Order: sequence, then C-alpha cells, then structure tokens
Amino acid sequence: VQLVESGGGLVQAGTSVRLSCVTSGSTFISRYVVGWFRQAPGKEREFVATISRSGGSTFYADSVKGRFTISRNNAKNTVALQMNSLKPEDTAVYYCAAKESVSTVVPGTADRSEYGYWGQGTQVTVSS
Repeated sequence: VQLVESGGGLVQAGTSVRLSCVTSGSTFISRYVVGWFRQAPGKEREFVATISRSGGSTFYADSVKGRFTISRNNAKNTVALQMNSLKPEDTAVYYCAAKESVSTVVPGTADRSEYGYWGQGTQVTVSS
C-alpha cells in the first residue's frame, strides 16, 4: 500500500495544523491499523499516535496526549492527525505508517518495526 501525507508547513507556536494520510490507487485504508510517527533532526523516529481499523480505539505518546487527535474516515480512505497547541519541540518530519491487522478494534503500538508501510513524510516546523 502506498501512503501519502499532506498538510505540513511552517506555523507559529500555539497554533494548529492538520495532517492527512491517504492511500493511493484502489487500496482501502480500512484494512490497516495506522500510526503517525515523527523524526526531528538528529533524533530517532518516534511514535506519536495510532488508531484501530474501526477508529474506535486510539493510543498516544505522552508528549502529545491532550494536544493531538488521530482520526480516520475509511469512506474517504483518510487518516488525519489534528495537532493543536503546537510547540517548537513538535518540529519534525511526520510520517504515516500502516500495518495489516485482523482486528478492527485494537490499535497499533509504539513499535515502529510493526508497521510495514510508510509514507514519504511531511515537514512540520513550529516557530517560537
């Protein structure tokens, strides 16, 4: 499956950005658990959030809990990451990742090795 992220850019601290991840071609995103990860310069790629196939279960990194919301619209083949109250430390390239799953209610985990499909990433830069 090919994943394409969009929505990044340069924003000021305290503002919001909404990222989107869509599947290309005829692949239905409903078949996959989806996660968002990010990688800042000089740092390892880290987990941000994940959502179950049904969209009913989510899991967040502590650093973004209460500020970021992951959601999905399977009819539109889209998973979104709404990022509010952005901080300069949120600056990173954000990646959408997907893993096949039989369960529709269990989200993914923070272990990036579980995700077999990755997008190219979208840059989010938060200025202070």
